[in-house]
Amino acid sequence: MKPSLITRILLSALLSGGALANAAAPLPGLAAKASELAMLPDGGWLSLDKQGVHLLDASGKERARLKVRAKHLDLRPQGNGAIAVVMDANAEQVLPVRVDLQAGALTALAPFPAPPFGIEAACLYRDAQQIDHLFVVAKDGQAEQWLMHGEQRQLVRKLALPPHTKHCRADDAAQQLLVNEDKVGLWAYNAEAEGVPERKLLKRGDTIKKGEAIVLPWPAAATPVTKAIVQPRAQTEPVARTGDAADDPAIWRNPADPTGARILGTNKKQGLLVYNLAGKELQLLEVGRLNNVDVRQNVTIGGRKLDVAVATQRDDNSVMLFAIDSQGVVTPAGAFPTGLDNIYGMCLYRPADGGLEAFINDKDGSFLQYRIESDGKAMSGKLLRRFKVGSQPEGCVVDDRNHRLFLGEEKRGVWTVSARGDAPAKLSMVVPVGPQLVADVEGMGLYHGDKADYLVVSSQGDNSYLVLDAQAPYRVRGSFRVGYNLAAGIDGTSETDGLEVSSANFGGPYAKGMLVIQDGYKRLPDGPQNFKYVAWEDVAKALKLD
Repeated sequence: MKPSLITRILLSALLSGGALANAAAPLPGLAAKASELAMLPDGGWLSLDKQGVHLLDASGKERARLKVRAKHLDLRPQGNGAIAVVMDANAEQVLPVRVDLQAGALTALAPFPAPPFGIEAACLYRDAQQIDHLFVVAKDGQAEQWLMHGEQRQLVRKLALPPHTKHCRADDAAQQLLVNEDKVGLWAYNAEAEGVPERKLLKRGDTIKKGEAIVLPWPAAATPVTKAIVQPRAQTEPVARTGDAADDPAIWRNPADPTGARILGTNKKQGLLVYNLAGKELQLLEVGRLNNVDVRQNVTIGGRKLDVAVATQRDDNSVMLFAIDSQGVVTPAGAFPTGLDNIYGMCLYRPADGGLEAFINDKDGSFLQYRIESDGKAMSGKLLRRFKVGSQPEGCVVDDRNHRLFLGEEKRGVWTVSARGDAPAKLSMVVPVGPQLVADVEGMGLYHGDKADYLVVSSQGDNSYLVLDAQAPYRVRGSFRVGYNLAAGIDGTSETDGLEVSSANFGGPYAKGMLVIQDGYKRLPDGPQNFKYVAWEDVAKALKLD
């Protein structure tokens, strides 16, 4: 049976970029009887029929056989052969198969767990970390994405695809999952679990007709990875609310014990969370819809030395203050109103006199700069300065040493301005939105190193993080993504709202500092949002930083 033109377009041009010149010629030997075929680089074939999986040479002669009633063949190069998957139609499980071309052998590997539905389609996807993923799809559109790494079989996420999907394939280079919907056409979905869910219709009409042989070309070489990938070392327990809940982190350093640090994180549906370096939740302060949070230690307020956290409260457009004791225990310490209509982001500034100031912004672009004061009974804010950017901001960070405020205008880029309350608010562009920084511009933090200072900015639109010098001319030093840490069972990060970085010694992998990142899509498996911990040493190594 010869595959139709549309089948060859679907499986060759759209999926691999390769050619199917061989498929137009009569298929040799046992290959002619196959229901599904995959081309191999030595000229041979991997084929499926009712008797099993067959490894064939170029003449169609059998070299090896695996007895299984199989469907849904897909494969990727691996070593001197390939890793293939087929569905065991009797067990309703997907079975990985190692294809050794040199030895002429097929080896069945540990199967994937049977999903809670009958499998109508299955296919492989290889991501930028070179991790293999499996998609399995049910007749009613239920679907699951699993990863396969050695003997590991881990559920990444559940997703919904069109009903009556009979076939799927992944375009690794485009990071797309392609599925055909009967009588509708060919859909492209985002194959990256850490990406924003989206789909588009590539071709209308029937794509694969019943009874046609499906012929897979040898997969094209993967597109080289253009961004460094670092792995998280730990993650926090998920927040207690689903949906878009976790937002912004801050770091408190324990001067007496580097490993006794605390990570503060906002849940904008609930309040403030406090975690230890293992990611365990230690406190939940249910104080309302907090958005951004920042920490300064050893500041003087009302004649007292304090460690303080400050957060924006969206229920009443106020600023909330929290005291942090020597053991890292956080307690509410007051609040003051701002008069803003839609309070949003904030960051703290410790001026030269050792006091505390806060920059608060509104969705309309307004910034208010307050001096935090106390009369011994209550804390309050004294307004020092107002200024405005042209559109919605959120993330900001202050370089206390150099008295510079860096702020993000979500659709335009990163600006800088003097942090001094008595200085003119003259804004200068640091880096605009573009190929290096993809909107939205969200969280940002400053790393003060021994040899250089760096500004880290969340490039939300491409799920990456831009690192640039924190001094003019603000040279870009590179960007990176946070990928899977399979050994620890931690997924990567995506659609990040807030982040924080510190150069302090927190012990262990964080001896040279750490980066805390809000993760917009918790995977491996699906769950409420959380925060990931990244060792700065891993970032510095990946980007070759000083």
